[in-house]
Amino acid sequence: MALLGLAFGSFAGAMVWRLRARQLVEDKRLGIKLTKHEKNELKQLIPLAKTTLQTDRSRCLHCGHILSWYDLLPLLSWISTGGRCRYCKKPIGWFELVIELGVAISFATLALVWGSNSILSGEMMLFVFWAIAIVLMAIVFAYDIKWLLIPSIVMYPLIVASMIIAAAKVLQAGGGFDSISAIFWSVVVFSGIYLALYLYSRWRFGYEGTWVGFGDVELGLALGLLLGNWQLSLLALFLANLLGILVIFPSLVTKKRSMKAHVPFGPLMIVGFAISLLWGESIIDWYLGLSSFIA
Repeated sequence: MALLGLAFGSFAGAMVWRLRARQLVEDKRLGIKLTKHEKNELKQLIPLAKTTLQTDRSRCLHCGHILSWYDLLPLLSWISTGGRCRYCKKPIGWFELVIELGVAISFATLALVWGSNSILSGEMMLFVFWAIAIVLMAIVFAYDIKWLLIPSIVMYPLIVASMIIAAAKVLQAGGGFDSISAIFWSVVVFSGIYLALYLYSRWRFGYEGTWVGFGDVELGLALGLLLGNWQLSLLALFLANLLGILVIFPSLVTKKRSMKAHVPFGPLMIVGFAISLLWGESIIDWYLGLSSFIA
């Protein structure tokens, strides 16, 4: 599963650049004014936007050289070239490598948590949808970090995959009202709070002054469906904001970042979700026990 994760991590990294290329082309077509940096980025990425499914080939973003199969081996190709293009020798960077390793670790963790017996006992399809959700979250994670934006074209399939997983949970629980209610309130906590903040700030300050992006609302919907428990969603939400404070506070103190600066919140939501999914119940039990002890 880790090796498979490396391969799908490589795919996720490639998709991030293709989505960016198409977004810049669409922005230019709609008459949106591009910054100088975005214009340079579009010039560099335009070959990726002009390809079709049949002609799409991976290439170096610096020299444009079409990459051979041995240039595309996950992890191994990066190590063999020292993180540089084999042809123009310019640095590739750590971006793709981190995505590949992140998805590999996530796939391995999924297999360990799931267990081989469960996978082989007829739950393979549900396992596949979890793997799909991981790849899509990796794309969202990377895209939001680099460009402070969550593309809806990625969110739609992620929401669909999350709905299928949530529906499977309801069926496994017997389809009762309690299981449906748990998922509903999980979504209300994780997505509904952000939706309220988005709608109020947009009404109060306009589109450019919203406190959260609508992509965060969509991501909250998907993650809430996957958690299926309002307590776990509340914990994930708390952790995401706590991590945000820890990451941003030092730069605010040193005045390297202003209070109006945009923050990529999608990755923080995904990290909070992962912690809550894996250890949420233990954290909640510890907190409730601590509260009882203090009381």
